[in-house]
Amino acid sequence: MPRVALVTYDPRPEPSRDRDLPVLVDVLRAAGADAEAVFWDDADVDWGGYDLVLIRSTWDYSWRAAEFTAWAERVGKVTRLANPADVVRWNSDKRYLGELAAAGVPTVPTSYLAPGDAVELPGDHEYVVKPTSGAGARYAARYTAEQHDTAVRHVERMHAEGFTAMIQPYMRGIDAAGERALQFFGGRLLHASRKRAVLAPGTAFDADKVAHPGLEPWTATPAELDVAERALAAVPDAPELLYARVDLVDGDDGAPVVMELELVEPNLFLFLHPRSLPRVVEAVLGAAGAPDATPGHP
Repeated sequence: MPRVALVTYDPRPEPSRDRDLPVLVDVLRAAGADAEAVFWDDADVDWGGYDLVLIRSTWDYSWRAAEFTAWAERVGKVTRLANPADVVRWNSDKRYLGELAAAGVPTVPTSYLAPGDAVELPGDHEYVVKPTSGAGARYAARYTAEQHDTAVRHVERMHAEGFTAMIQPYMRGIDAAGERALQFFGGRLLHASRKRAVLAPGTAFDADKVAHPGLEPWTATPAELDVAERALAAVPDAPELLYARVDLVDGDDGAPVVMELELVEPNLFLFLHPRSLPRVVEAVLGAAGAPDATPGHP
């Protein structure tokens, strides 16, 4: 019986927002695994006692990136970690978008302002400011050229807290076509979803935001699948990926471009795609070394 840890975080005093986690624990147990949900920062956990440590909803990691990546390194030395620690470290800093662009992958144009850099912002188009280590639109906001002073204060606040800021043009295609999330598991497309734009005009960067507004099932187009597969092929150690989510929006020409690549703790949206559960379970069991379990085969 393989032992599987599904790694999450402790959101107390708030309830967990991971709707998939209890379902995934139950179906893995029904399939014969000794599965349990575990907090990643629980100092009493013996990670080496698991056949697979599967990162799921560690949704506080972006504010504790150094601590989290160090944890991943430790766990990866004593058991199988999915995704691997090298991938976690690479994907934890959104400067990876520059590497994808250099590899020829269509991406949202991005520039970076590290602490100590002069704050230079666009003056001729709407743009987005967010941290290179962030999730769920935390510390993200959109600005017009007329809101320059507010945007500067936003960047200065991030710099004061040690964050590097990233600047991207606001992709207007998202207002019409939304943002599409292509989910991969066991090396194959699992399902796709679409959501509306997250950043409303005038919303403060430190305001609470709905991370996935208007979420609905989506059928990926051939162009979207092509861009997603090109992005995954450009990831260092890509063959070691158990799961991945590629977030796409339309560029000015209507063609899909990568907004983000989620390889650490992407929401799988299994509550929206319950038919995907058997494939996920089979892939997880295979990664944990269960006999007669081949990842990626329905």
